[in-house]
Amino acid sequence: MFTVAALYHFTPFADPEALRDPLLTLCEGEGVTGTLLLAREGINGTIAGSRHGIDAAIAHIQSLPGCGNLEWKESTASAQPFPRMKVKLKKEIVTLGQPDVDPLAAVGHYVNPEDWNELIQSPDVVTIDTRNDYEVAIGTFQGAIDPKTETFRDFPSWWEENKERFHNKRVAMFCTGGIRCEKSTNYLIGQGVEDVYHLKGGILKYLEEVPQENSTWEGDCFVFDGRVSVGHGLEEGPHVLCHACRRPILPEDFDRPEYEHGVSCHQCVDETSEFDKGRFRERQKQMELARARGETHVAGRQ
Repeated sequence: MFTVAALYHFTPFADPEALRDPLLTLCEGEGVTGTLLLAREGINGTIAGSRHGIDAAIAHIQSLPGCGNLEWKESTASAQPFPRMKVKLKKEIVTLGQPDVDPLAAVGHYVNPEDWNELIQSPDVVTIDTRNDYEVAIGTFQGAIDPKTETFRDFPSWWEENKERFHNKRVAMFCTGGIRCEKSTNYLIGQGVEDVYHLKGGILKYLEEVPQENSTWEGDCFVFDGRVSVGHGLEEGPHVLCHACRRPILPEDFDRPEYEHGVSCHQCVDETSEFDKGRFRERQKQMELARARGETHVAGRQ
């Protein structure tokens, strides 16, 4: 059994590049895999490994400038959910593309999981899912608005086009682990919205702490690792990824006529040309040949 730790922390890093190699070396030495993003605004990512390995990685991250009060969420995976360890340098640890947004200056009111249902069921509250469309498609909170954004960067323009719908409403926002809401709530505050709330710890904390019989969550929660989705109690969900479009699908979707392993699913079959599908078939063939030789083809790595 592997321990999975999802984390983020906003703190000024004067030189994130200098932090990269020591962090990568520590994680690789401890057998920890996953992806961590470093930027001048902080750190974000998900890692997996043994109990000892995760403890060592978290201790190292807590030693970074301003990270002493780091919070993280843990779950488990039956198989290693990441093939290798990556530490990447980015302009933003979650990309909204709004240079004036600063979560360290102000964010919405945090709402603990046990208080979330009461808030979102209030008649003067509108609940907005800040995740991408393919994430929302497999699960969300009852009554939540889906902006149908392809990327988080699309959220500001969606808000500008729809903000009049929410006049005189309190706004409650949520995302997978909480990081997007740090930025989206700061953005709304900058747009003059007075009453903004967000789910502390995100969906993952809610599914961990709120009993299923009391839950207003419907479906599963998409996660960016080999498990693909989790449900209540953070149990691994039934979803897998379409190897062509990287969207979540269910095992029964294999029986759909649009599905061809590594080539298409019902969500992407009309999005690629026959030339593209030919390339995907060749890629899949090479992956299977590599697997037969006991090798890992580069296209099969995450």
